[in-house]
Amino acid sequence: MARLRDVVIDCAKPAPLARFWAAALDGYRVAPYDDEELARLRGLGIDDPEDDPSVLVEPVTGAGPRLWCTRVPEPKRGKNRVHLDIVADDPDDERTRLVGLGATVLRQDADGWTVLADPEGNEFCLEA
Repeated sequence: MARLRDVVIDCAKPAPLARFWAAALDGYRVAPYDDEELARLRGLGIDDPEDDPSVLVEPVTGAGPRLWCTRVPEPKRGKNRVHLDIVADDPDDERTRLVGLGATVLRQDADGWTVLADPEGNEFCLEA
């Protein structure tokens, strides 16, 4: 039986998008870069983690899916075929906080869901 392990978000700039999602989601962080990972990146010709083509956002406790922000060459086109749904105790305050982090409100649906976009335009929903 399969289990969900990772969600991959295509993007142009993985490091800043990873920081957005780490800040947006409770209990998540950008995975730290240890000496081994830095050496692996240098072996690929990457001297700065800011230029890492695939940045991991992980749950602090190890519970829950990981997010990978992965560089792709093509720009986003149209609506996402898959998106994240998130929930908060106070959706109004959370919407304000997410916008402060760089999200954009796209619309408020009649049933109270708010459709937002992350800083690279990837849609996600905030449950009312």
